[in-house]
Amino acid sequence: MTTPSFPPLFSGLAVEGTIDPFDKACAEALRGCDAGLVVYNLGAHTLRASVVFAPDVSLQDAMAMLPLCGVGFQNALGALAPPEVAVHLNWNGALMINGANCGKLRAAASGNDPLVEPDWIVIGLELPLWPDSDDTGDQPDQTALYAEGCADVNAVDLLESWIKHSLVGINTWTDGGVTSLHRDWRGLAHGVGENVAMKGLKGTFLGIDERFGMLLRDETDTHLIPLTHLLEE
Repeated sequence: MTTPSFPPLFSGLAVEGTIDPFDKACAEALRGCDAGLVVYNLGAHTLRASVVFAPDVSLQDAMAMLPLCGVGFQNALGALAPPEVAVHLNWNGALMINGANCGKLRAAASGNDPLVEPDWIVIGLELPLWPDSDDTGDQPDQTALYAEGCADVNAVDLLESWIKHSLVGINTWTDGGVTSLHRDWRGLAHGVGENVAMKGLKGTFLGIDERFGMLLRDETDTHLIPLTHLLEE
């Protein structure tokens, strides 16, 4: 398989077998690796990749990397897939292609205090390329990339495109703040106005606040669930 090529300031680290790029990226970040490290595992059935960032803002602001990389993924796939393929983003990082769940984004950081600038933050992408079963009717709410008319999308090209489009988003976010990212994310958001369950709460997903926190309205109150609640240990 062709080795991915990344923009300047990004470097690649391939892992194989059962090694999880997300865990590996977190381990490398703990060791003090440079920001921009892309750890990837391009398996036959799944694309998995994680990026190490070193934001110079507080964790509550740095968590914008999660929706930013989601928008970057949509832009990347949109540039490679047929135009009828629709990508939407769940607040919790889950990805949807043509209305069905198809992989997810994950996040971890050096700490969990929202007011403290983290040493690093890792955003991971997991994307099934082929269904687990030939009988896709077993899980109609689950899909895979190549089952959705994207068989010509090369995994290496998609990984490269994800990094490039996410870098464009980072530059826009750095120069102009979150306004553009808010607009782009809202245009791709799934589930706004619907009833959802999140972090032990149930209610209507009203939208997001300025830091992409979920606004959830139950029978009596509107609750704010910060995006930092999605951080993995």
